Amino acid sequence: MRRDWEALAFTSHYHTAVAIHEAFQAGDVEDAMNGLEELIDALSRSEERALQSYLVRLMQHIIKWKVQPERRSPSWSATIREARHQVRQLQQEHPRFTDDRIRALWSRVQQSAVNEAERDMNQVLHNVPELTWEEVFETSYEVEPRQS
Repeated sequence: MRRDWEALAFTSHYHTAVAIHEAFQAGDVEDAMNGLEELIDALSRSEERALQSYLVRLMQHIIKWKVQPERRSPSWSATIREARHQVRQLQQEHPRFTDDRIRALWSRVQQSAVNEAERDMNQVLHNVPELTWEEVFETSYEVEPRQS
């Protein structure tokens, strides 16, 4: 029995792993290997989406930080720190997510971040300059205490 490994891996990584195990137990090594390859591809795509999601969230909050200085909050600072941490953690866990890989995604991810920021702020942003590596990964974003 040949399975549609692509469809299965798309719907459930767990069920794909179970089906691979069953194929191995049944002695169908070729089918199990096909399933394993499809599962690896599916997991890789999932990790790539996670990286992009964290980058979008990080850039989105930096854009909002720059555009709405009057609304800056400790939660925005925390969100920026946490998104940076998550990106770096993914890089440690998955060596293929190099800084060069992030740079290759930069323009597409930033456009998504602008779209998300516009949605959050309920306004259209015109001429948003491209964020720099320093702004995204090195600049400190802390709320200054309010003067009385």
